[in-house]
Amino acid sequence: MNKKQKKMLTRIIIAAVLLIVLHFVPITGIPRFICYLAVYLVIGYDIVKKAFKGIKNGQVFDENFLMAIATIGAFALAVYEKSGDYNESIAVMLFYQIGELFQSYAVGKSRRNITELMDIRPDYANIENDGKLEKVDPDEVEVGSVIVVQPGEKVPIDGVIVEGNSSLNTSALTGESLPRSAKAGDEIISGCINMTGVLKIKTTKEFDESTVSKILELIEESSSRKSRSENFISKFAHYYTPAVCYGALALAILPPLVNLVLLHNPAMWGQWIYRALTFLVISCPCALGLATPVAIMVGNGVGAKKGILFKNATSLEQAGKTTTVVLDKTGTITKGQPKVTDIVPQEGISAEELLALAASLESKSEHPLAKAVIAYGEAQNIVSDPVEGFESMAGNGLSGLWRGKRIYGGKEEFIAPLAKDSFSAFAKSHEIELFAKQGKTPLFFSSQDQFYGMICVADEMKEDSPQAIAELKNMGVHVVMLTGDRVETAQAIGARAGVDEVIAGVLPDGKEEVVRRFSQDGHVMMVGDGINDSPALSAADVGIAVSDGAQIAREIADIILMRDDISYLVTLKQISDGLQKRIHWNYKNIVGFNSGLIVLGILGILQPTTSALLHNTSTLLIGLHSMKDVL
Repeated sequence: MNKKQKKMLTRIIIAAVLLIVLHFVPITGIPRFICYLAVYLVIGYDIVKKAFKGIKNGQVFDENFLMAIATIGAFALAVYEKSGDYNESIAVMLFYQIGELFQSYAVGKSRRNITELMDIRPDYANIENDGKLEKVDPDEVEVGSVIVVQPGEKVPIDGVIVEGNSSLNTSALTGESLPRSAKAGDEIISGCINMTGVLKIKTTKEFDESTVSKILELIEESSSRKSRSENFISKFAHYYTPAVCYGALALAILPPLVNLVLLHNPAMWGQWIYRALTFLVISCPCALGLATPVAIMVGNGVGAKKGILFKNATSLEQAGKTTTVVLDKTGTITKGQPKVTDIVPQEGISAEELLALAASLESKSEHPLAKAVIAYGEAQNIVSDPVEGFESMAGNGLSGLWRGKRIYGGKEEFIAPLAKDSFSAFAKSHEIELFAKQGKTPLFFSSQDQFYGMICVADEMKEDSPQAIAELKNMGVHVVMLTGDRVETAQAIGARAGVDEVIAGVLPDGKEEVVRRFSQDGHVMMVGDGINDSPALSAADVGIAVSDGAQIAREIADIILMRDDISYLVTLKQISDGLQKRIHWNYKNIVGFNSGLIVLGILGILQPTTSALLHNTSTLLIGLHSMKDVL
């Protein structure tokens, strides 16, 4: 317990003991009133203070106002009837505060689960000066500095290992239990723990821009933004609480007036005021206010521990409603590290000449397929010549001046119209479709009057992609693979991955249109990592990017996966589904249970003390139910 909770527990114990003692002390009149008023103030002064503060600020109707009116009213009724029975008022406030204490503990526990993640924030960075290590604030370390991370220490800033080998514990970031090996030349992210060897790391980012800082920032922002359910409850409470107050007023006035005026019976003001006070206690919206936020915090905490970061509470809720998942192929379903599989030059062109031309042109591109051609050329010791006047036509191909001649590279539809005769001759002598059906992506190279040949590139399937897709389908999700590849290649990869639908030949600006089309029939989740995925991520009901994807994709996405692994989507769906079930269970039971209590209270079967006990017990159960792990 924190200090505030301990203080509240002390007040509860003192008030309970005093209430028991006063029960056996034979005092009457004003001394009795003063003694019980003192006990009431011990247990309820903060509630009364908050109620008056709300009235002063023009925010009258809240649970503090309801509880203050109900208990003060019960106190006043005891004075008016000269019964001296002030136990009712104090007992109601006592049970309410007990319920508040348990609520505070429930919320605090959920917050502590998230706060545990804050332990990934490093307190210092080691800088080597004259052979000695000096601890400095990570904020003071400039980009390009070399820091030293010893075994057992957290990596404070993103960078590249320049010296040393080690194993890294990344469980706090990715949820991955097995350690990762790291060596010189590898990129390393902040927040993971160095387990074995000493590492020297050249920083590539400032501390505020490093992975650990961004993770903590996302968690804090997500916790501060209300979900749709929370916004609905806030609006509902805006009307609900005044309605309860007016309903209690009507219950206290109308039945006695009907008895007196119409039925000519005794008014029985005390009885109906008593029932009105009971109605106020029962109708206090504590459980409604607790039903969603605690569940949301638990969901955020569970997600963060498993490497899933929610930018806002709405995305956590929306993920469970997903009917269609649209997956970008390269880097999402496949590894995104394609390799050259075939070099097929045109007759009269050598393989070396074709590769030199291709590597020179592709050296100006950042596309994964281009990098595969460049890497293969370097492995074959092919020397690429400078390319001038380079142009990139997104989704089609490339163009540039090579050895004084304008050359082109790209997909068949882009190249075929250029050197029609030589390309037609090549197509007749080679079964291009056969390569595509094997899951290979053919790249064609030509000038305006001469076709040079074809280089095929293939990207490996991620080991866990087929299983993750199968599990998503078992959850009732329609899985779509989206790619700019030709149809034959895409269908071959889609068949191995097990997706429901393959949409091929899609240009970057067409991905958004595809997502919007699926959105017309349900909730769409889009997963991508590239700059060209950003419009589609924005158009989806839930956009998901990976931590090592393009920065703009991470900024636009609603959810970030700490590992480029689509099996995380299954975990995400389970978390969100569990959250939805929890919230719906909470509201259903709140409405049902409290409605029954209200009826019993109006009929006079329940007293305020019993009502407070039952009401706060239900609120406590809602809090505990929300705290359960959502998986």
